Amino acid sequence: MSFSKELFIRAQKVMPGGVNSPVRSFAAVGGDYPPFISHGDKAYLFDVDGKSYVDYVGSWGALILGHAPENVVSAVQKASAKGLSFGASTAAEIKLAEKITELMPNLQKVRLMNSGTEATMTAIRLARGFTKRNKILKFNGCYHGHVDALLVKAGSGPASFAIPDSAGIPKEVAEQTITVDFNNLERVTQAFIHHGEEIAAVIVEPVAGNMGCVLPLSGFLEELRKLCTHYKSLLIFDEVITGFRVALNGAQGHYKVKPDLTTLGKIIGGGLPIGALGGRRDVMDYLSPTGPVYQAGTLSGNPISVAAGLTALEAVSAEEFYNALSVTTGKLVNGLCNLAKEAGISLQANYLGGLFGLFFTEETEIYHYQQVVECNSSLFNSFFRRMLEQGIYFAPSRFESGFVSSLHGEEELDLTFNAAKKVFSKLKEKQGELIHSI
Repeated sequence: MSFSKELFIRAQKVMPGGVNSPVRSFAAVGGDYPPFISHGDKAYLFDVDGKSYVDYVGSWGALILGHAPENVVSAVQKASAKGLSFGASTAAEIKLAEKITELMPNLQKVRLMNSGTEATMTAIRLARGFTKRNKILKFNGCYHGHVDALLVKAGSGPASFAIPDSAGIPKEVAEQTITVDFNNLERVTQAFIHHGEEIAAVIVEPVAGNMGCVLPLSGFLEELRKLCTHYKSLLIFDEVITGFRVALNGAQGHYKVKPDLTTLGKIIGGGLPIGALGGRRDVMDYLSPTGPVYQAGTLSGNPISVAAGLTALEAVSAEEFYNALSVTTGKLVNGLCNLAKEAGISLQANYLGGLFGLFFTEETEIYHYQQVVECNSSLFNSFFRRMLEQGIYFAPSRFESGFVSSLHGEEELDLTFNAAKKVFSKLKEKQGELIHSI
């Protein structure tokens, strides 16, 4: 028995499902047990059984500089030697807030937190407090953390109220959330016509990173901005995934759209837990202690995460960093799509910066959640498991995005393509049972 399997059996006795986050169980891709990781180095993961993997998960996008970069590790060591946590203010947290506002000028003020979920939760509370309205509009397939008001399914109709997507969420909470399809401006407009005076905010991933990287159609984000301005609702960009991942100034910089509030995470912690909420000065000043909307956190702005984040943001600020990252991501997805085509398998891909998504479908353009749902799950699951066997670690869910780091180079791409040739050949042999198994 492998060490990973032994550990998973142990874990299931003391942890729900044997994991501390559901996707780690590999249940969505039909795996018996997940690999347990011993360490990471550059673009690679190593499990407890000694197997190495080219890593395209990167701690779900946080590790844009790869695993254990010397400069980040050194910064953490120096900071930790002075103390792990104070529950009090430090100069370093000011420096991180200043760096974020410098790189993303739409964020005039910033509040550091402990996770992306905490940031989106606070953004919703702040929007409601500032506008004195209750309803939130979100998009199918956009995930904003396990916040009660945002963890909902879509109903039917142009402006349907959602039902809870998890047990434990009161129906009355979910009823304050309106859900429509991503990229569907007609439905958004109808929602505002019917409920515009009640909508406190629209929250959106400007690039949907939780349904396999779906890009906004031309004009979509711009029209959201116009509608929110007209109805005096706040526009919230959830850039927990896209912030400093798709461009130095985020998706809002790339698409040149100015949100009122922005949530951040992942990269601004350099691989350590962190979150942030930033935005317009007048809105942010509605947070306590200057305003009536309460938010607090003992470990907010902790010196270890701040030191790692500052170092990471300095590194990604280097000239041509994102151009090089985008070139690598483009080579990866184009290479995989070409190899799939040669094998007679329909594979589409989207990417921006260091973010990408793979879709096993005959559709030529993916722009909303239902298309992702209708992609061939059996084909993806088989692709995932076989690539893992070949030492290539993709996200263990067809709804998750993939991530490229600055340390992925030609060697890693060659390993990936060589593995994909073997896998697509096997999938071609089985396509009679897989291609039609949706």
